[in-house]
Amino acid sequence: MAGKRLLTVCGWTGCKFYQKAKGVATALSALYPADYEARLDESPDRDTYRGKLDALRQKTPTDAKAQSHTSSPLVFLTEGGATSYLGGCDDTVAWARARLSPSTTENGSNGICNQNDGFTKDHGFDYDVVVIGGGSGGLACSKEMAKLGAKVAVLDYVKPSPQGTKWGLGGTCVNVGCIPKKLMHTAAILGEAMRDDAAAFGWASPDVKHNWAAMRERVQNHIKSLNFQYRVALREAGISYLNKLGEFAGPNTLKVTDKKGKVTQITSARFVVAVGGRPNRLDIPGGEHAIDSDDIFSLEKAPGRVLCIGAGYIALECGGFVNGLGSSTTAMVRSILLRGFDRECVDKIQTHLVAHGVKLQIGVTPTKIEKNGDVLTVHGSDGSVNEYDTVLVATGRKADTTGLGLDNVPGAAKDVAQNGKLKAVDEQLPHAPHVYAIGDVLDGRPELTPVAIEAGLRLARRLFGAGNERMDYENVATTVFTPLEYGAIGLSEDEATESLGAENVECYISEFTPLEHALSDARSARGDAAFAKLVCDKTQDLKVIGFHYLGPNAGEITQGFSVAMRKGATYGDFLGTVGIHPTVAEEFTTLTVTKASGASAAKGGC
Repeated sequence: MAGKRLLTVCGWTGCKFYQKAKGVATALSALYPADYEARLDESPDRDTYRGKLDALRQKTPTDAKAQSHTSSPLVFLTEGGATSYLGGCDDTVAWARARLSPSTTENGSNGICNQNDGFTKDHGFDYDVVVIGGGSGGLACSKEMAKLGAKVAVLDYVKPSPQGTKWGLGGTCVNVGCIPKKLMHTAAILGEAMRDDAAAFGWASPDVKHNWAAMRERVQNHIKSLNFQYRVALREAGISYLNKLGEFAGPNTLKVTDKKGKVTQITSARFVVAVGGRPNRLDIPGGEHAIDSDDIFSLEKAPGRVLCIGAGYIALECGGFVNGLGSSTTAMVRSILLRGFDRECVDKIQTHLVAHGVKLQIGVTPTKIEKNGDVLTVHGSDGSVNEYDTVLVATGRKADTTGLGLDNVPGAAKDVAQNGKLKAVDEQLPHAPHVYAIGDVLDGRPELTPVAIEAGLRLARRLFGAGNERMDYENVATTVFTPLEYGAIGLSEDEATESLGAENVECYISEFTPLEHALSDARSARGDAAFAKLVCDKTQDLKVIGFHYLGPNAGEITQGFSVAMRKGATYGDFLGTVGIHPTVAEEFTTLTVTKASGASAAKGGC
């Protein structure tokens, strides 16, 4: 062990914080085998781990912090023959970043990330960098690198969906994701407001009828305008836009194929893989009759009776807005809704969906689809047989790396996970250091557009500018645009309890009626309500480690509070902030009921 640093990571396998610290330690040992070694003390469950804690703490018996450490993971550092307490997950990540941060003298036109990628100014290739994928992350990264003086090309080629749907430059978010989803969600919310709220505010009850074709045309026209703007932006930035499919033919060579099948080659010193993912297909007899999220936004007519297969945010968002736009909607769910989100909040979303007319088949999977004319007959694992006009499958997405030719880049195959995603350290492939990756194609990272954009910007500045800031994937805010919108930051209550122990977690909650809904008899009859929740760490002065909100304008509200979360705000900071009255966001500055108290979270009055 002379000259090596040993990282001993202790924890239990189901703890995501242990898995993260384990990932840091194993990545260091893979990147720098002569300098670092990872040793894992892994327990199968939390109780087994806690039973070993007293013995584990004896590695540093005189360290008071180590003796009071109760969470997973527990990490020790051994160097120079001496073992010291390093801390938990956050401490380990911070230590690794400090050890690996390049000095400003390492950056510039041939800057590096963790490993020298061989870049020199006189490399002799066609481009300094080729970005493979013209989605949000790839476009942001390419434009930033061009601004910093790099010669850049962007490859973007849309492979049609199984149903034949195609689209333009801009990736999933712009064409078949966030943008059309939010617009159609807004259409459904407007319809609900007209049906349920308008009369209560003095408007004569309108005869509400939705025109799917008119909405679709306006949505698609907006998307096409964005496609055009992106092409103009690339041209103005001096970036070569190649509407071609790329495949590695060697470490620095891409074979590119245009839509007519013509094949040429280009070379580059560096590559950024930003190909994102595509929806999983339904592998059952008749599965080819189902559509997915690549198709739903361009349907020529209203989808009619809809079956949404899946329980993630894509399934529930799409199922929510088609139901709100007048389609009879059923959601077929294998186990639970929105796995990984706060269960208390998810239960309220489920209740809201049912109250708004979405039928749920929970614990059921499809076994066969039969097509008879325009009617689809779906057989379920519970023996059910039902007819639909549209079957939408949303059972997850897979990385679009098949056919990328990474086997032709020495070492790169070692960095491909079993799920097809890429295992990178600070966006750099450890075994092919001139290849980088950002966005949904990265293993273990949030599949969110702003994450891809920010990671791309920071990578560009490290490679071609004076930047040394790495992407911070913690406390990333997100919103699920179900009919009852859900904004979340940080840990769920269950995650906090698993990590810290129930005795160290305090939850402040409130259930209330937004003022804009107070006059609606329809909402009152359904029991529609908003919900606010702060998950706090008792061991850190009630630091807020989880933020959860259900109600109108969740995205706008959650975004603002994410700044406070990033700065380490405590419950006291929230309570000491003067709210804006009368708003739903104000509720987070007045929370006083704890979940542990058993008191009612229902709020009355102003």
